[in-house]
Amino acid sequence: MALFRTINSPEPLPPIVGDGVVLRTPQMSDHAAWAAVREASRAFLTPWEPIWPADDLTRGAFRLRMRRYAEDLRTDQAYPFFLFRQEDNALVGGLALANVRRGVAQAGSLGYWVGAPYVRMGYMSAAVRALVPAAFDLLRLHRVEAACIPTNIASIRLLEKSGFRREGYARSYLCINGLWQDHLLYARLRTDPNS
Repeated sequence: MALFRTINSPEPLPPIVGDGVVLRTPQMSDHAAWAAVREASRAFLTPWEPIWPADDLTRGAFRLRMRRYAEDLRTDQAYPFFLFRQEDNALVGGLALANVRRGVAQAGSLGYWVGAPYVRMGYMSAAVRALVPAAFDLLRLHRVEAACIPTNIASIRLLEKSGFRREGYARSYLCINGLWQDHLLYARLRTDPNS
């Protein structure tokens, strides 16, 4: 049945273009820009992310990250993207469709981050609006899920503005900044109206 078939393509996904943004698969040549925006945003990102390994921003750690991304893509488990501002190709953040489940689920989990210098400029909203249709059309997902900490008002607004519906509350769902944190659960279905 074609609906439940997986994607087995070693070729990277094409860049996804949105309103003033471009999403594309990370490359080793992105290391310097990625490390710079992550380092400049460390204090901003720390409350919302797992604890960073001590060597997280090094070239060696980035190389391992690229290998993991390649394996995830090859096995249809996750689809990572870096987010670039279209006007000057500045790396402003990243998104991933992870935990891809095929078979009867056809679902994946959306995660994202944006660098502190680029907050509240609409780049992540444009990126999510571009990525969700690609998840449905290119990856043939039926459901895109997302979770956020209840105090992350910006993330809640982003998801709701992007057509995600709140579906529940998960206690101690993810270990964020060294603590098991409760999360609000959201989802967007292929059959939901466009937002």
